[in-house]
Amino acid sequence: MILNHLMGLYTHPKQEWQTIEKNHEALKSSMSHLLLIALIPAVCSYIATAHIGWNPGAGEPLFLTSQSALYMSVGMYFGLIAGVFGLAYLAYWMGKTFDAKPDFTQALELATYTATPLFMVGFAALYPVLWFIMVVGLIGLTYSVYLLYTGVPIIMNIPEEKGFIYASSVVTSGLVLLVALMASSVILWSMGFGPMLQ
Repeated sequence: MILNHLMGLYTHPKQEWQTIEKNHEALKSSMSHLLLIALIPAVCSYIATAHIGWNPGAGEPLFLTSQSALYMSVGMYFGLIAGVFGLAYLAYWMGKTFDAKPDFTQALELATYTATPLFMVGFAALYPVLWFIMVVGLIGLTYSVYLLYTGVPIIMNIPEEKGFIYASSVVTSGLVLLVALMASSVILWSMGFGPMLQ
């Protein structure tokens, strides 16, 4: 069932990671979860930028044209999915270094379920005030990192000491990936693909 681990990751994460590890669902299950959960920030951002208006903290709210907001949201959706796949590949690739032998499905489960709290932050876009989104985003990022640190030893079947170093390496790689995505956005904006205000 799609999203069947969602509540468990928030209420009892270690036990839920053990359930995920024990069941090892098919790639289709992780993909369904990812494709659905990535819609949250994309759809909420579209609604906020086209219909509610962003409030940067001073002055009137800023609105994007519907077409521009749609392009930005579609780009965000595919960028988030690509980011999770990139993180899964890095976790899979680094597994050999830490004596873990994950298959790609395990790495994708780890990346997808770890990214879930960060994607849920997308709901905050429906109250598009900069300070509020920053606070909620920080909380979501913190919980995602916590899930990664608790999930790596369980999903990768390695001792907790190695799991800590492995998770730290994945976090570092994830930050590099995030900077790369942000840099590509800036490059696209400079080429004329930036947002258009109403």
